[in-house]
Amino acid sequence: MTTPAKQLRIGLFGAGPWAERTQAPALAAHPGVEFAGVWARRPEAAEVIATAHGTAAYTGEDGADELLASCDIAAFALPPDIQAPLAARAAAAGCHLLLDKPVATDVAAARATADAAERAGVASVVFCTLRFAAETAAWIEDQAAAKGWYTAHARWLGSLFAHDSDSPYAASPWRREKGGLWDVGPHVLSVLIPVLGDVTRVTAAPGPEDTVHLVLRHASGASSTATLGLSAPVRASGVSIDLVGEPGTASLPDWGDAVGSFGAALDALVESARTGRPHSCDLAFGLRLTEILAEAEAQLPAREGEPRLP
Repeated sequence: MTTPAKQLRIGLFGAGPWAERTQAPALAAHPGVEFAGVWARRPEAAEVIATAHGTAAYTGEDGADELLASCDIAAFALPPDIQAPLAARAAAAGCHLLLDKPVATDVAAARATADAAERAGVASVVFCTLRFAAETAAWIEDQAAAKGWYTAHARWLGSLFAHDSDSPYAASPWRREKGGLWDVGPHVLSVLIPVLGDVTRVTAAPGPEDTVHLVLRHASGASSTATLGLSAPVRASGVSIDLVGEPGTASLPDWGDAVGSFGAALDALVESARTGRPHSCDLAFGLRLTEILAEAEAQLPAREGEPRLP
């Protein structure tokens, strides 16, 4: 499906802290789209965002269908396993898709969503922040062009669940259940894969609390390691990704605010919808991320209070 050049109408599905702080402000400020409305499972949350940005609030199953019917694009700020089936419905309704990462935490659900988008012929982009922030997007492109990388070392430790954390995202049930592997793992993979190639082998080992250590082999022959978690002490939190190889050493730069990055992801989706050319960070890539993370998760012992994998 190729969308004619016009101002597209976009609906936001979800009204939690991420939607309120990042996605809704980006959509309201974007000159190329009309912010058509916000849907949430909690009517009061949808109303807060809608009122703040001068748009309409929707809730319930009928409300979701009503918003989809009035939109060209559906943007999502929902837990991944709620996002996936709703995104498939949006694709069937003819909406292009701007999804959050991960697409789903279940491979079958991610594949069903990707298949639905392909059948409908709609464009898709999965919002991995580092792929769209101006500073890091340019850095990734430069390192991918450099070639000759031998190995990489990534560390993404958040402190959402530290005892002294005041993060609004600490109340997220899906993050509490799935941990850093699924929350920040997509960000790290979205940098490593474009530079080093697809992951051909993954080994996972548990660290303290929700921390996970990954050892990855890539299609280029390079290897990488990643330490991922959300429970680090506040003073131990931080992000670093370092590449080592024939070009020397390259370190991921700092990046700007997430609102600007989300606006860039929307630009990429609009361009993909206009031209019919898939974006490199589309649903097919989102499905691949889910496959890799699910393979890693299957190697981990059950966390305390969770059923052990068969």
